Amino acid sequence: MGTTRIRVRAFIFLLGSVLIAAALAAQQQEPTFKGGIRTVAVYATVTGANGRLVPDLTRDVFSIFDNGKKQELSLFANDIQPITVVMMLDRSGSMVGNFELVEQAAEQFVNVMLPADKARIGSFSNRIQVDPRDFTSDHDELLKILRNDLQEEGPTPLWNAVNVGITALLHQQGRRVVLVFTDGMDAPMNFSNNNSSLKSVMKRAEEEDVMVYAIGLASSMPSSRGRGTGGGGYPGGRGAGFPGGSGRGGRGGFGGGGRGGFGIPPAGVTDHPDEGLPKIAAATGGGYFELTTTADLVATFQKVADELHHQYALGFTPTSLDGKMHTLDVRIAGQGMTVRARKSYLARNER
Repeated sequence: MGTTRIRVRAFIFLLGSVLIAAALAAQQQEPTFKGGIRTVAVYATVTGANGRLVPDLTRDVFSIFDNGKKQELSLFANDIQPITVVMMLDRSGSMVGNFELVEQAAEQFVNVMLPADKARIGSFSNRIQVDPRDFTSDHDELLKILRNDLQEEGPTPLWNAVNVGITALLHQQGRRVVLVFTDGMDAPMNFSNNNSSLKSVMKRAEEEDVMVYAIGLASSMPSSRGRGTGGGGYPGGRGAGFPGGSGRGGRGGFGGGGRGGFGIPPAGVTDHPDEGLPKIAAATGGGYFELTTTADLVATFQKVADELHHQYALGFTPTSLDGKMHTLDVRIAGQGMTVRARKSYLARNER
């Protein structure tokens, strides 16, 4: 009988120790953002006067305004946050000569993904495909897709592709990113009314809290005058300050098609990527980098990954969940620094 009591007491003591240890561990965890009804998550990128990332700021230098009213930060984290990304690669006819280089640049992005990061690889041309079926952290699987499963050349259904990327991210938690690379304008051959537009895709990205990053490659046509001046710490790119924009509209669908004969631009087509790319990047808190040479591709893909890994995670509790779009304004104290974050959010009760 005495032995039994001792065993029971020992078990209770051991159980209590385990519970206390678990509680302490939970208290030490960094704040994370999960789907809920009371917290609005905002991811912010901060750059200095030299265009380089500023990764070591504290909570007190940030301010968030919801519809012009300052909000109290309820969550803050400046550690490395995991990302879930859909990479959409342009396979238009004008890119044929650069297919291998783009694949190598995308491989570098995969190589610097952290264990908690997840990705799928997409390409757009005659169709829009995204592989594998589920998001994965397996570098070997992603590299195999880049080397073997991208489609042949065709048209440029740019906004249809971004729309598909958003759809792929809908059931994912945390920070969700579409990273799109293209050298041209949106030009799906499907002329029906179900094609996505910049306005419809931007609206959807804002409502679904999806961040869009874009890398644009200016055409190497003889008429090219070499746009882009380098900035934001990214060679050959247009740096930290990105022109903003917003839009409203309906949803689009899939598309295939052609662009003036698979890469031969028709008269009047400019020699730079779609002008909607910097607009959707600015509205959603992403970044846009326009390159004038393929020599900068690998470095730019790596820099995008570095920026994503060094964003600040901010959160606040909204005072009104009225189902409407609210404007967001993230500000930072201190001279010589620029903050970039999404411009709006949908104040709804649940995702």
